[in-house]
Amino acid sequence: MSQTTVAAATIPEGFSRHYRQSPLTDPWEPLFSRRTEEGVEIGLVAAPAHANSRGFVHGGLIAALADNAMGLSCGLKIDGAAGLVTVNLAIDYLGTATVGQWLKITPEVVKAGTNLCFAQAIVTADGRPCARANATFKVVGRSAA
Repeated sequence: MSQTTVAAATIPEGFSRHYRQSPLTDPWEPLFSRRTEEGVEIGLVAAPAHANSRGFVHGGLIAALADNAMGLSCGLKIDGAAGLVTVNLAIDYLGTATVGQWLKITPEVVKAGTNLCFAQAIVTADGRPCARANATFKVVGRSAA
C-alpha cells in the first residue's frame, strides 16, 4: 500500500493536505495540516522514509515539523510581519514513534510580541506524547503601522 493510500485511510477529521510545501519537506509528503484556535497542527502517517535505521521516526524530522508548526502558528498571531526566523529551538524526546503511526504536532503560541514570538508544541504518535518542543522566533520585515 502506498504512503498516499495509507494516509488517506487514517487521516483524522479536519486535516487536509498541508498548504505550505517546501523543498525540505517534499520527500516527507504527504503532510497534512489543520488550523485550530491555537494555530496550525501538522500531521503525517509515519512511513519508512521518515524512519532511522532502527525503525523509529527520525528526531530530525520531528524537530523540523515542530519548528514548522510553531512558526506558522506564530505567523497567524502577528499582524504585519513579513516573516519569522527561528532563533532558538529545543526538543525533548519523550518516547518513540514508529512506522504506521499517526504523528501529530500540536503547537501553542505562548507569547506573540513585537520582536519575538514564543511557542511550544507537543508531538504525539497515535495520541501518545513522543516529544515536546519550545521555540523562539524573531519577527522580521514588520510593516509600518
